[in-house]
Amino acid sequence: MNSIGLLLILVLYVSILFFIAHWAEKRSHSKWTNNAYIYSFSLAVYCTAWTYYGSIGVAAESGLNYLTIYLGPVLIIPTWMIILKKIIRISRVNKISSIADFISLRYGNSRFLGALVTLVCVFGIVPYIALQLKSISDTFHIVTRTEASDNLFTDTTTHVCLALALFASYYGTKYVDASEKRRGIVTAVAMESILKLVFFLIIGIYVTYFVFDGFDDIYQKAALLKDFEKKNTIGGLTNGINWFFLCILSMFAIFLLPRQFHTAIVENNKESHIRTAIWLFPLYLLLFNFFVFPIAWGGNILFDGKGHNSDTYSLLIPQLFDNTTLTVLVFLGGFSAAISMIIVSCISLSTMVSNNLLIPYGFIGSLENSSQEKNNKRIVNSRKIGIFSLIILSYAIYRIFILDYSLFSVGLVAFVIIAQLAPSFFGALFWRRGSKKGTITGIILGFATCFYTLLIPYAIGLTKSTSLFIQEGPWGIALLKPFQLFGLDYLEPIPHAFFWSILINSLSYLAISVSFSGNYRERNYAEMFVDIDKYITNHENAFIWKGTAYISDIQKVLQRFLGEDRTKRALTIFNLKYNVDKNITTADARFIKFAENLLTGHIGTASAKILISSVIKEDKISLPEVLRILEESKENLIINKKLTDTSNELKKISEQLKNANLELVNKDIQKDEFLDTVTHELRTPITAIRAASEILHDDDDIPEELRKQFLQNIISESDRLNRLIDKILDLEKFETGKQKIYLSKNDISRTIKNTLDSLQQLIRNKKIKVEFHESSQEVKAFYDEERIIQVVTNLLSNAIKFSSNSDGKIAISISENSDNVIVSIHNNGKGINGEDFEAIFDKFYQARNQNVKKPIGSGLGLAICKKIIEHHKGRIWAEENVAEGATFIFTLPNYNTAEKVDK
Repeated sequence: MNSIGLLLILVLYVSILFFIAHWAEKRSHSKWTNNAYIYSFSLAVYCTAWTYYGSIGVAAESGLNYLTIYLGPVLIIPTWMIILKKIIRISRVNKISSIADFISLRYGNSRFLGALVTLVCVFGIVPYIALQLKSISDTFHIVTRTEASDNLFTDTTTHVCLALALFASYYGTKYVDASEKRRGIVTAVAMESILKLVFFLIIGIYVTYFVFDGFDDIYQKAALLKDFEKKNTIGGLTNGINWFFLCILSMFAIFLLPRQFHTAIVENNKESHIRTAIWLFPLYLLLFNFFVFPIAWGGNILFDGKGHNSDTYSLLIPQLFDNTTLTVLVFLGGFSAAISMIIVSCISLSTMVSNNLLIPYGFIGSLENSSQEKNNKRIVNSRKIGIFSLIILSYAIYRIFILDYSLFSVGLVAFVIIAQLAPSFFGALFWRRGSKKGTITGIILGFATCFYTLLIPYAIGLTKSTSLFIQEGPWGIALLKPFQLFGLDYLEPIPHAFFWSILINSLSYLAISVSFSGNYRERNYAEMFVDIDKYITNHENAFIWKGTAYISDIQKVLQRFLGEDRTKRALTIFNLKYNVDKNITTADARFIKFAENLLTGHIGTASAKILISSVIKEDKISLPEVLRILEESKENLIINKKLTDTSNELKKISEQLKNANLELVNKDIQKDEFLDTVTHELRTPITAIRAASEILHDDDDIPEELRKQFLQNIISESDRLNRLIDKILDLEKFETGKQKIYLSKNDISRTIKNTLDSLQQLIRNKKIKVEFHESSQEVKAFYDEERIIQVVTNLLSNAIKFSSNSDGKIAISISENSDNVIVSIHNNGKGINGEDFEAIFDKFYQARNQNVKKPIGSGLGLAICKKIIEHHKGRIWAEENVAEGATFIFTLPNYNTAEKVDK
């Protein structure tokens, strides 16, 4: 493909990225831009051109060694719910916008430490950015089949650098507050992550199944190549140790690389997004490495002995078969991997350079007496200058140094440099004794060791085997050989440099921190970092400060950066949060911390401290006093927590008492209603009996036929009275637990048939049609037959009573599953009102409605049915959404299931 055509495609591609970023920025609160998946895919900025191309090169040259860079993050990811969540909480409450701010704040808000961390990051990341530029340049010339130009103005990489600088400076410096979320950048990076994975999978499938005949075919052909078996095993103990150190190195990188800190911490909107990231990000890495082996060894098979750069096999293979479309897609995937890393790294580094170098060591004085507009313009311009400077510096390093090295090697050098922040970073999270002196000493000595064992040899050139410094050591001292320091000769250069630098760094950090205690600010922030969960809601309360300060002076400083309106809103929030009288003029420790946090996002932690310190008078506090105040603060937090818990418990108990009281009142009302109903029901048959008896007693001349009728009425009403009393007694026994049921194996079909026989006269009287097909096989269930007959009788009596007067119909069905036997009784009469479904089995149901219409019966039948069924471990209910009439259903334990339970 010609250069013009590919450049036009790149312009279109970058334009699409601009559009995505612009669209996402406008919809920053949309679910499409602010969700767990966008967050998780943005973390894949970890997979740079080194991953996209370099992994293939390593797999082709040395086998499985490429896996170590991905095993480390995958192994450490399960701890993200603890570690990452803790870092996010610390960063959120302190408005931290970079790893330099994070480390410097923990160790006393040190300006020098912030600058030191920034310089380490610049040393580590700028060559890494140059590495991405190298990949863009190399692959562009492979696709276009052209040679790299020595002319800066005609070099394609120059134009790419300018485009990326414009993109990063526009979207990366849009907010003065560096802790603000950049949804545009994050969404664009997430989309690039998806695209580079898709393109990589496409080339993997193409090589595996179109160029070759599957994994087996590639493996069998690659196995014939020289050193295949040796390259594709972990090897012996020595190689295992090298693997171990490389895995640890990549574990550190996933936390410490500025771009990873930015995407994982600064751009995190919700802690809950981590839950998705802990499975989606490892899955992403797995998918990215799935086809590395086929592409690498497929390339070795196709280009064996032809001298091609193995890093670029993913481009060379489709180009070999004249598949231009696929070649361009693969190039775009690599381009995405490179530019996403460059953009995010430049944004994070420019923030660090601005907040920790330019402002605190440059124009901090000019910010003290300027307007908000001028200050904001200076801050934004400093970051834009930082982005342009970093990309230009990276371009220079690319032209001078990087051209002779592979993607993998330069990437690992960057990892080793950034790893020098590990002891102080993790110590900040979990160790209170860590001090600023220990941190500075550890980082400097660790970086010096790294510089000696790695950077100097790489600057000299690893290919220059004649270098006496590399071969014999300085002044011929063999123990000082940079690649075999103190006689350690079985580690490869990267693990070797990592081992010695991190060992010296850690020991220095630990020894100095234990030997020399830090100042009060260090110990103060140590408590706030280590115990962030205790202080997260009211972290200003844990800040210790003593001196003289006036709110009006601090307010003026805030107005120069936030503006008058935002400052007023912030003060109002503070006063409401801590119930502070707005007329108070003096500032306490809480307000000092609150003000520093507001400024931190704009100018960094160190500069915020400098500006606030310029308008207040601070008194020194001894370390014992700090510890005493912190202890009191802890006690207050514990007391406050206990008071809060007690208050919540009392509220809960009060609510329970209120509900219990309402329930008692309701039950008392229900009891009165129930007694009214029972009295009424008892009075009716008694009145009828008394009336008939008095007639028989007073009148001796009553005809014999009429006398028999009165006597029959007395007998009927007596039976009715007896049934009512039996129901009341039954209900009382069930409710008090005195009623027992006697379970046995029975045929529910036969039980229903017998019950129907006893009700035949009532059914004939109302001319009701009954549909019930007795099963030819027994439907076995465990139940007390007498009690279930009582239930069926009650349900059938109700069905007869409420069936249609003209064409009454009752349908009875029996079904069963593995657990239950289900009986359904349906009548075609008047249905049940929707609001009555919940109350229909309540023994007080009719009593509460008797003033509307006197119900037929006592209202106890269904209540007793429910008690009986529940004692059988079954359920009974009225089915809703019935088209016509009413349907009652009850279940009983299936005989087979019950038998298994008994056994």
